[in-house]
Amino acid sequence: MNRIAATILGVEMIVVLLAVPVAVNVADVSTTAGWVSAGIVALLCLVGAATVRRGAVGYVIGSAAQVGAIATGFVIPTMFVLGGIFALLWVVLLKIGPRVEREKAERERARRGGAAA
Repeated sequence: MNRIAATILGVEMIVVLLAVPVAVNVADVSTTAGWVSAGIVALLCLVGAATVRRGAVGYVIGSAAQVGAIATGFVIPTMFVLGGIFALLWVVLLKIGPRVEREKAERERARRGGAAA
């Protein structure tokens, strides 16, 4: 689950940063406002991706990044859609991730138990 969370945040960071030049050229967004808002979200994504292996703090930072990505939509309108997609991926990860991890651990225990018998 940690790898998937870090991957989601890493890809989100890239998408957020790539959205700025497009928004500046297409949607007539202020360059400074676009880079500052995207930079904050990208920084949250980077820190979240780096800390998800350390426990809950990484997931809290990742969740803050999702809120920030959607809020960036007020500066870069496309981010309402892109932030929403990443937020949906994040919620799905938080919802089914622990269950998948439990099932994986059970399969591993069963495999070890079968090999020992």
